[in-house]
Amino acid sequence: MKPLILLTNDDGFYSEGIETLSRHLKKLGQIFVVAPDREQSATSLSLTLHRPLKVKKIKRHIYAVDGTPADCIYLAARKLLPRKPSLLISGINRGPNLGQQDISYSGTVAGAIQGTFLQIPSAAISLMHDETGKFSFDAAAKIAYRIAKELLKKKLPAGVTLNINIPPLPIKGIKIVKLGQKRYNPEIIERTDPRKRTYYWIGTGNPKAKGDIESDVMIAKKGYITITPLHTDLTDYQLIQHPLFNDILENLKDETF
Repeated sequence: MKPLILLTNDDGFYSEGIETLSRHLKKLGQIFVVAPDREQSATSLSLTLHRPLKVKKIKRHIYAVDGTPADCIYLAARKLLPRKPSLLISGINRGPNLGQQDISYSGTVAGAIQGTFLQIPSAAISLMHDETGKFSFDAAAKIAYRIAKELLKKKLPAGVTLNINIPPLPIKGIKIVKLGQKRYNPEIIERTDPRKRTYYWIGTGNPKAKGDIESDVMIAKKGYITITPLHTDLTDYQLIQHPLFNDILENLKDETF
């Protein structure tokens, strides 16, 4: 039986990134696309809990969901797919997801993490544009194919999601790296609607890359593909025994709860 590969994104089921990825990965197995029916950037791991979700079958094995990437993965795994996927790829995202801030907000990365929560081997793939603003989706999909081929052979460790970023051509190589940071100074645009009510747009502004020379934000700028293993266990084990927490426990030990 061919492997079942689930694709999602946060750009929408119609995006060039996911369509190109689907064409290349079909050589590896049976492809299902379950993705938002519109752009869902920066939705992170949000789930739609206060309204019903609608699913539209676009054509065979392609479904559009009026929800977030995390919604898409839940619906795919529990209702839409004939069996559990062998692999989930979220992307190819139009733009990078580098650093701690990007992965915290990203719908692309969240789609992959949701897959990991459901014990599906999962990776997020994002693509940087060149100096002219062009995205080389075909080249990125060829790289994604080679990575996916390996992930189908050798399973990821439990609880691990791969965050992969592909720079513009020419590519110098590939490195396994830690997260850096991208410091945003969000622009708040205030306007007034025709009924004289104030509304706001939150803009991202131009982020500044921070981190040492071995972090993803710096390595990607040098023209390397970056792969960062992300773990769903966010516990800081070194801090569990920190004196601060001992003081909290000591101060609360006589409380009646």
